[in-house]
Amino acid sequence: MSRSPIVIKVGGALLDDAPAMARLFLSVKEVQTARPVVVVHGGGPLVETLMASLGLQSTKIDGLRVTPDEHMPYICGALAGSANKQLCAAAIASGLTPVGLSLLDGNMVVCEPLADQYGAVGVPSTADAAFLKNVLAQHTLPIISSIGSSPQGRLLNVNADQAATVIAELLDAELLLLSNVDGVLDADKMLIRELDAQSIAHYAGEGVITDGMKVKVDAALASANTLQRPVFIASWIADIADILNQNTGTQIRPTNAANTKAQQAGDV
Repeated sequence: MSRSPIVIKVGGALLDDAPAMARLFLSVKEVQTARPVVVVHGGGPLVETLMASLGLQSTKIDGLRVTPDEHMPYICGALAGSANKQLCAAAIASGLTPVGLSLLDGNMVVCEPLADQYGAVGVPSTADAAFLKNVLAQHTLPIISSIGSSPQGRLLNVNADQAATVIAELLDAELLLLSNVDGVLDADKMLIRELDAQSIAHYAGEGVITDGMKVKVDAALASANTLQRPVFIASWIADIADILNQNTGTQIRPTNAANTKAQQAGDV
């Protein structure tokens, strides 16, 4: 692969917006002519709806969902099943060839439990990129859910932003964290164009970056530092090329910016 892949993370709310889903996959199709693309997804709203219909309480600690082991069959079905296949079907409708996967497939990622208080919540680490690279070599679009497994075979629910981060690390890829917001907003709801560790700490201290956005920004910063290139937080209705060219969204810059591979993001 002459140019680095692009990993795109989308939230589960995308499933409720068919026009946005279609627009995203058409943008993916355009970019895919020049660079490999991987989609990693969550499914929070779908999980919330399912949990409510089953009368199961769903709680979060610091933006991360607490996942009792007895909830995992339902969460796995919602994320690796319903959400994944809806996205695959939308990709097919856009003329793409999707391959639906989870973090646990092909020894791509290994997960360990985060802490007892979170239940079956996993912390992902890179393992073996060979399988995913082989899938990409077939000119397909991997669509990966955030369901992982421990080495002992315990199913684990991984935060989708962290799942996307580990896939980007696995492939040394550009990372785009896309949702239904334009990027990270300041106290006046204005878009923040760039953030680094120092400015993130400042905004967090001011209570501007909190909860799920804090998890997203922290994941983006960790990946930026690992990859030594910026990570982008933007809207899924924006063109991917516009995001990479810094025309929209928030760029999360690595701490050691002097050595960043940032500028190779550029044109697609």
